[in-house]
Amino acid sequence: MKVEQDSIFTGANKQNYICDYNSINNIIAYGAGNNVALWNPIDINQKGVYHTLKKHTKEITTVKFLPNSPFLISTSEDRTINIWKQSNNDLYTHFQTLSNHENSITCIAVCENFFISGSADSQIIIWINKDGEFSISTQFQIKSNFYPLCLAIQKLDTENYILAIGGTTNNLYIYTFNISNLKIEKVSELTGHEDWIKCLQFVKESQGNYILASASQDRYVRLWRLKLNELIDDSDEDSTKLTLLSNKQYKFNYGNQLRGCFSLEALIMGHDDWINGIQWHPSYNYNTNEKKLQLLTCTADTSLFIWEMDLDSGIWVCVNRLGEMSIKGASTATGSSGGFWSCLWFIYNNEQYIIASGKTGSFRVYKSKTDSLNFDNVLGITGPTREVTDVAWSKTGDYFVATSLDQTTRLFAPWKRDNIITWHEIARPQIHGYDMICYDNITTTKFVSGGDEKILRVFEITNSISSLLKKISNIDIKTENGEVLPESASLPVLGLSNKVESQLTEGGGEGRREEIETQEDEKEEEIEDPLSGLTSPPIEEYLQRFTLFPEIEKLYGHGYEISCCSTSPNGKHIASACKSNNFKHAVIRIFNVTKDYQQLTQVLQGHNLTISSLKWSCDGKYLLSVSRDRQFTLWKLINDEEFKLIELNSKAHTRILWDCDWIADKHEFITVSRDKTMKLWRIKEDETGTDLISSIKLEEPITSVSVYKGDCSIIAIGLENGDIQLFKLMENNDEFKLLHKLDNSITPSDRIEKLSFSSNKTENGCLWLSVGSKDNSLRLYNICV
Repeated sequence: MKVEQDSIFTGANKQNYICDYNSINNIIAYGAGNNVALWNPIDINQKGVYHTLKKHTKEITTVKFLPNSPFLISTSEDRTINIWKQSNNDLYTHFQTLSNHENSITCIAVCENFFISGSADSQIIIWINKDGEFSISTQFQIKSNFYPLCLAIQKLDTENYILAIGGTTNNLYIYTFNISNLKIEKVSELTGHEDWIKCLQFVKESQGNYILASASQDRYVRLWRLKLNELIDDSDEDSTKLTLLSNKQYKFNYGNQLRGCFSLEALIMGHDDWINGIQWHPSYNYNTNEKKLQLLTCTADTSLFIWEMDLDSGIWVCVNRLGEMSIKGASTATGSSGGFWSCLWFIYNNEQYIIASGKTGSFRVYKSKTDSLNFDNVLGITGPTREVTDVAWSKTGDYFVATSLDQTTRLFAPWKRDNIITWHEIARPQIHGYDMICYDNITTTKFVSGGDEKILRVFEITNSISSLLKKISNIDIKTENGEVLPESASLPVLGLSNKVESQLTEGGGEGRREEIETQEDEKEEEIEDPLSGLTSPPIEEYLQRFTLFPEIEKLYGHGYEISCCSTSPNGKHIASACKSNNFKHAVIRIFNVTKDYQQLTQVLQGHNLTISSLKWSCDGKYLLSVSRDRQFTLWKLINDEEFKLIELNSKAHTRILWDCDWIADKHEFITVSRDKTMKLWRIKEDETGTDLISSIKLEEPITSVSVYKGDCSIIAIGLENGDIQLFKLMENNDEFKLLHKLDNSITPSDRIEKLSFSSNKTENGCLWLSVGSKDNSLRLYNICV
């Protein structure tokens, strides 16, 4: 058996230094949950993330490549620093763990043979590579109750370095140190900012002449000029400054009778929100005058500014703006991305790239020619930013949909072109105000989902998404009974329910109707589908605005937040359950789709605690439920309105039952539990109960199971530690036979929340398995039996 990891979807963490670019290998590494994700942004096949590194146990805060070395450094809220070393095929393996900090590590700065880390324990540590391993060389504290948020190192000569530190005060602290004797000394304290300093970066403008850019939550960027030795003016003030700026010079001594001096060079204003990232132009060379010095800033107002000094006035002006126009009070639900958290700027093959990670976890990619300021927004990568809670394939098995605690429902499908197939997020049907918990398909065009609320919501695919799937994925969405799909949908401001676009303009009184009638011609022109011109998967702006599905129904009845749902194979019934700590609410409610989603009078009772999973049999005759109360119930559908209890098994397992699934074309089902066992049950011929047919115990609690509904009974199980194993049910003795354990390097780093087999096979006859995990990742595996 051969198993390959085909695709990984995972969003970036919301941190200022969460990503970094390696120009030698053209790799971007970024923190995604507690993993480090690797992505080649230059890949012409647009495969996206190709590997994840797992070692951290909590959210990653910073990621940096060590210059001119094979090392990659990641820090985390788990108080550790992990060092990774490059192996072959652009992969990295764990090299060393450093754990001297006593609290979350907030920032790092790197140099060729050492790096510096700052932590919420107020400590700053310098780590040096000695004899092939990194070790602590010196440790110091600026002052108590000060948390460093950003660091910047600049090499002054062969042995002397300058370190700038910004954090939870308004001041910028300057230190010098000698790499030989590791003597570190505070030499200056720069004042001027009005809030916490979040970003720092040096650039060398000429010999002995540097500029330090500092950005703050006060929405300003301050440029500080650093002069060394003979370039320093002997006066206390810089006479070249405009009078509206501070003329104060911050002089200091370093090394062996060497001198340095900081002075305020410029104040950059123009942003409307916190500045979260800054980058000097990557190709600037102080030895030539071919390129002007430029500065990139990214902010929480969803904008990227490129700044350049006007040679006549000396004032820094914005020469280009990327991103989105931010609206006061805008949020992700109303179409705004919620701001940028980090940015990168690099050049490859005479093309420059600007990449920014946003609040939705996606990366925006802007591309232009090296000497041009005309950037094109090109395809980036997207993925969930919190735990993936449910995964399900479409009725036809052509694409899959996942829900997440990041309050989204995402649709993933293949992009087929020129014998290349890669998977991408094609639509974001639901952007909600509640964490999403469960999902299932009703028909080929409708689905039901449940969030962390008491309501189930039913959605319908739009014609624009159906056309896009046909164009780029060659997926033909079949409608039933000649139904006409809505053209598009959007989410009203301060609303939770997606509406068909035409509904947003209805109502408003007679005057409003007359206004609409007088503008019919204009409206016909405006109805043009914004997705119609796409020949590739939508970029993030399109996903948020134009790929929503309209909500067509709300299903009420539960007393607490929804825990799971399942629809019958024929799409006539929806079964759902909610969170509960007693028998009164630990019930299954059934909704009849064919009768306007009315709830059946009969409520299926039997459990005492939250029902964790519901599954209909492949023929739709039986409904199985498993629960936290260590029991399962089996119900038979007598008619469209009535169910009969076949069995309430109170001794099925000794711990919580997490999941269940049916064997294809048989009245047999599998249950999995925290007691580390997987069991096979068969319904008795007289339907008076079930018989235990087979059982197997593993080394870890089993959290999810999926059975391939095809020509072979392949069973995939997910474990609490993130491992995935494949079994086959032997026909001669009904025993579980282990076929394959997925390699640890390609499995998630945390609990498997959901597994789901596609009913279709790949072009090579292999199986598709989608996996959602607690580590914020959604993965697609190609399994060749």
